[in-house]
Amino acid sequence: MVAVAALLSTTAAATPALAHKGRDPVRWAGGWGSALVAPVPELFGQPNWSGGFENQSLRQVVRVSRGGSTLRIRLSNVYGDGPLVVTGASIGRAAEGAAVRPGTLRPLTFKGRQTIVIPAGQEGASDALRIRVSPLYRLTVTIYFAGRSGPVTFHPGAFATAYRAGGDHRFDSGPDAYGETSESSYLLSGVDVNGTTKGHQGTVVAFGDSITDGAITTVDADNRYPDELVERLVAAGRPIGVVNAGIGGNGVITGGPGIGVAAVERFRRDALGQPGVRTVIVLEGINDIGMGEAAGTPVTAEQLITGHKALIRAAHWRGVRIIGATITPSKGCPYPGYDTPNGQAVRDAVNHWIRTSGAYDAVFDFDKAIADPADPGRIRPEYDAGDALHPNDAGMRAMAEAVDLTKL
Repeated sequence: MVAVAALLSTTAAATPALAHKGRDPVRWAGGWGSALVAPVPELFGQPNWSGGFENQSLRQVVRVSRGGSTLRIRLSNVYGDGPLVVTGASIGRAAEGAAVRPGTLRPLTFKGRQTIVIPAGQEGASDALRIRVSPLYRLTVTIYFAGRSGPVTFHPGAFATAYRAGGDHRFDSGPDAYGETSESSYLLSGVDVNGTTKGHQGTVVAFGDSITDGAITTVDADNRYPDELVERLVAAGRPIGVVNAGIGGNGVITGGPGIGVAAVERFRRDALGQPGVRTVIVLEGINDIGMGEAAGTPVTAEQLITGHKALIRAAHWRGVRIIGATITPSKGCPYPGYDTPNGQAVRDAVNHWIRTSGAYDAVFDFDKAIADPADPGRIRPEYDAGDALHPNDAGMRAMAEAVDLTKL
């Protein structure tokens, strides 16, 4: 595990360097976001497109959490092995599938040019685009690569459909060219909206593992718990940006290929590096427990608590509010290591600390929200996606309903 001191950094160190960086007069908040990992062209036996693109258009659909009159996109080459050349990009109002509503497509520019070159290890941001969007708008971002991109930074298991076409189809409103699909997302790390709404500036980051990421929820339905939280905020008239920084398989002190670096290592970039961040919700730990048990190197409650404390100190050093979420049930889970007597005891001990220590600024009890009252170590049957670990769409809604909006 990295030292706590490594997390205590300045804003500049918390965010990957932006290619074509310059003075930006717009105050940004996160409208949509994704935490990305290094390319792994085949993961869990399923191929993806992280090996790269060449003379191809990549089309992705996102739903923004807040409205505004100006937006930009961010593209990540944090895990690239060389400069990434993006030939051009466009954005428009999403229709069905890969289709875009006619008349809404707009070109995106980068320092006034259609092309951007993003060095390895950096992010690039588009110029601010004057376009009015409302909360829950679905936008389509299309990126074109004329040459070979090389391996690309991506987000596996997005539970949203990405589309690919041969050639330059940035400005096709119809879907016909986009005959290939993937359920991972690529390069797109954020869609930011001007964050100047009076009294509600800033971003809430939902930081976690596959449960935050929305694993096994309905594809393209935006039913992850952070999505459901956005809908509650919109209904309450509270225009706060929400960014989902979950990565499937991720742990507090555990990382690896396809599951990202450990939370204590990625927290600066994926949480504190988000534009306008004001609050972070942390839901992490079940993978450290399960993977440790399966590997015969069990993690202790003390190790996990030390990791959580590192996240808390880093957030507080930056003046960011941080909320702890209790680790959700895993009893009956068939995956090796996820339901052992020792693992359950560690989960209980960490949850007790989250609830009672006062270390976090507030606590959201997701464990209690979806646990079976008759068997608290097990997820309620009506909330079980089928593996006794991941909540289904209804379970995600129950988690979002357990969030006290006043504590955000």
